[in-house]
Amino acid sequence: MLKRSELKSFLDYKVEQYNSPEFIVTDPIQIPHKFSKKEDIEIAGYLTATISWGNRKSILTNANSLLERMDFDPYNFVLNHTKEDLNNLDNFVHRTFNSLDLQYFILSLQNIYKNHGGLETVFSNHAEKNSLQKAIHEFKNIFFELQHMPRTQKHVSDPLKNSAAKRINMFLRWMVRKDSKGVDFGIWEKVQPNQLSCPLDVHSGNTARKLGLLKRKQNDAKALLELDLSLRKLDALDPVKYDFALFGLGVFEKY
Repeated sequence: MLKRSELKSFLDYKVEQYNSPEFIVTDPIQIPHKFSKKEDIEIAGYLTATISWGNRKSILTNANSLLERMDFDPYNFVLNHTKEDLNNLDNFVHRTFNSLDLQYFILSLQNIYKNHGGLETVFSNHAEKNSLQKAIHEFKNIFFELQHMPRTQKHVSDPLKNSAAKRINMFLRWMVRKDSKGVDFGIWEKVQPNQLSCPLDVHSGNTARKLGLLKRKQNDAKALLELDLSLRKLDALDPVKYDFALFGLGVFEKY
């Protein structure tokens, strides 16, 4: 087991290795990188993060297909779509996320931008000093305040129901983290990087356990809190930069 100073040096080195522009071409973050307008980045990022599970090639193919159906103009589509425009989303499917789920997501995003000040405002209004997990819970409540099918709720995780909420935490990292390497966008000013949580999945969780950063066996909200506390000891201001190290070690190096 490495001493904390040795562990920090090792992980900082791995962050430098994987937090680079080359990372973009292998990762779903490449999809919102197609855009320059804040709201386009947010919407493309959120929808891409929502379907970011399973085969990576399939994720990228389907995310591109989704945005093509929105004419690669996501903010305008969300705000100004017609019923006929929503019909363009018919037959979209990514695993269990289908066109009916997607149509509701578009309607809900329209409600958030028109009536709640946008995605950044929803999260920042409910952020706690060192956590966004309660904010994710409140976001889900707002997201489903319109009439919807119960099945669609499973596509937005809730940390207060013990979910690690990996995909939303990944999306939040993309939007919030100030990244000098140009990978994460850092376009949200009302939320700070020290409030973020590391996206916890099988790869990052297994690597964290091998490095002594995490003891809990399940990848759930309790494990996420444990990992957050460990990473904040290594870097209190930018703890989720270590997602690059944990992910890179697990996926690319089979650590």
